[in-house]
Amino acid sequence: MIVIIEQGIEQGRLDHIAQIIREAGFQYYMNPGIDQTIIAVPGNLDEEKEHLIFLLENTSGVEKIELISEPFKLSSRKYHPENLVFNVGQVPIGSSKIVVIAGPCSVENRSQTIETAVAIKEAGADILRGGVFKPRSSPHSFQGLGQAGLEILEEARSVTGMPIITEVLDINDVEMLSQRVDIIQIGARNMQNFSLLNKVGETKIPVMLKRGAGARLEEFLMAAEYIIARGNDKVILCERGITTFEVMSRYTTDINAIPLLKQKSYLPVFLDPSHATGDWPLVGPIAKAGLVAGADGLIVEVHNNPSEAMSDGKQSLKPYRFAQLMAEIQRLKKFLERD
Repeated sequence: MIVIIEQGIEQGRLDHIAQIIREAGFQYYMNPGIDQTIIAVPGNLDEEKEHLIFLLENTSGVEKIELISEPFKLSSRKYHPENLVFNVGQVPIGSSKIVVIAGPCSVENRSQTIETAVAIKEAGADILRGGVFKPRSSPHSFQGLGQAGLEILEEARSVTGMPIITEVLDINDVEMLSQRVDIIQIGARNMQNFSLLNKVGETKIPVMLKRGAGARLEEFLMAAEYIIARGNDKVILCERGITTFEVMSRYTTDINAIPLLKQKSYLPVFLDPSHATGDWPLVGPIAKAGLVAGADGLIVEVHNNPSEAMSDGKQSLKPYRFAQLMAEIQRLKKFLERD
């Protein structure tokens, strides 16, 4: 349930309401919104919660109480009516600005990464992506450079000034990565790795959570709930394609998911057109479709020589093609009235 507090309430009265909830034995989460404070009290409706509702309804400062029928409480727009906006470095996430994250699927060597990073920066990208720990279907495929790759990614940040994002696979790496990168990515394969979700939730670093290929939107939001419940609400939801009966593309891009997630949740929503399509000629059209549908940003794979890429070369744009896409997005911004 959510407890909607009267506007202009004194801090002492707000503390008293929180004390009533604690003494009733319930955990709560407080959202001091722009217009109004809202308190979320997770848990199923039972006699104890009904008694708490009775107490709160008769407490000064409580405007009204609403029950949230969806299982996702903390990621619900009912709990947080305003869009979530936060900065990654100087880049505002969730604002009117279209944020573009770009870079290679994998950090392969220094020259490849720096050259690609400089090119995407010149084209207008905001954040640099690069995998250093790679989850691969085959144990014989390139698994990433690990710590050496992370050092290269950090150097690329120094050269370009762009924040960096990379994927985490192991809970033992979360603390280390949270101190060295600007966004941690939870990949589609780990969307329901609850130990990993809990661990990143204990940090304060922004997290990009990718939707699993077979996950329903409710399951997706429940995965975000794990992170938020641990204290970290800086979550970016990323649609990256789902498995359907179609085989002509790598996955099926669920464009419906973008406005639905924006309707149900306050969290920023990004689209990954590279993984959603698996083929570079489709990346541009799907990227623009996602922005028209309301996506807050994109994450696009770019490689300086895709034919020699050690992973996902088929879906990677060459730098000049990425520059063309960015020019098209610039024109699209005027139509969308976006920054």
